[in-house]
Amino acid sequence: MAERKSRLWVTVFVAVGMIMLLQYQPIHEYISFVKKEQTVTAEKILDEKERLRAQVEKWKAERDEAPIDAVIDPTWKAIPGYNGRIVDVDASVEKMLATGVAGPEMLVYKEVPPAISLDQLGAQPIYRGNPKKPTISFMINVAWGNEYLDSMLDTLDKHQVKTTFFLDGSWVKRYPEEAKKIAERGHEIGNHAYSHPDMSTLGTQRIHQEISRTQEIISKTLGIKPILFAPPSGAFNKQVVQIAHSSYQMKTIMWTADTVDWKKPSPSFVIKKISGLMSNGTLVLMHPTAASQASLDQLLTIAKKKGLQPVTVSEVLSSRRLP
Repeated sequence: MAERKSRLWVTVFVAVGMIMLLQYQPIHEYISFVKKEQTVTAEKILDEKERLRAQVEKWKAERDEAPIDAVIDPTWKAIPGYNGRIVDVDASVEKMLATGVAGPEMLVYKEVPPAISLDQLGAQPIYRGNPKKPTISFMINVAWGNEYLDSMLDTLDKHQVKTTFFLDGSWVKRYPEEAKKIAERGHEIGNHAYSHPDMSTLGTQRIHQEISRTQEIISKTLGIKPILFAPPSGAFNKQVVQIAHSSYQMKTIMWTADTVDWKKPSPSFVIKKISGLMSNGTLVLMHPTAASQASLDQLLTIAKKKGLQPVTVSEVLSSRRLP
């Protein structure tokens, strides 16, 4: 009888200890205790997995985010959507049990795409990314300015940034090695028409010619088929956007913030102007000029300090969430 009473008191003692742990100790300490305590019954007083699940469900309620549909804005035209996220409760619990560590940083997420994507909006110009996605792109239109290219490429490498270069077709034909240099550094290549015309004044045949000749020379020189089109000087009309979309499966890209570097402003002017316009989804227009070359390093630094990740235009437009 005494021995049975003794065993009963041991069981009660363990139970009380477990309950105290559950009430006052962090989950990861509880998991560690359970793994070391070999005498605890299969039920482990309060099931470890269910306790974890309850906590994960609380975190889930705080951290789930609904997706955002792509929309046509009266000012900014087509704005891409942004994936939502939900906590995968089962995967999160299993991960915590396997590692012995429990906390919000161990949650496993699933992305949820929006019901309406950018592609579903049809032929629309694009001026910016989704205002919830913390990205920015310093896109560079190239039709001249070879003397500044190497320095700008080196600055991008220094910051480990890949961006988008929109190349004029006739420039690629004249300077194929320069074009290859850009592509070999891992940057995205876009189409900037062939002869830098005012696209809004052209007839159908000439619009096709400007886009198709550039596609052909870029494909021949770099083995790349661009999916983005930037009209020279930002001049376009509905027909230009429609042809780029339907005939070449290309999105027409404009900009959110313009350095106006072709006017030869001072680097300090460019830095002050653009830093004040930086926000989620901003597309910054640059050219290989002295002003942009001299301001790029500081602009990349400022963007990162603002919590913005400098990326390609395609990444800004993607609904994918950043890691």
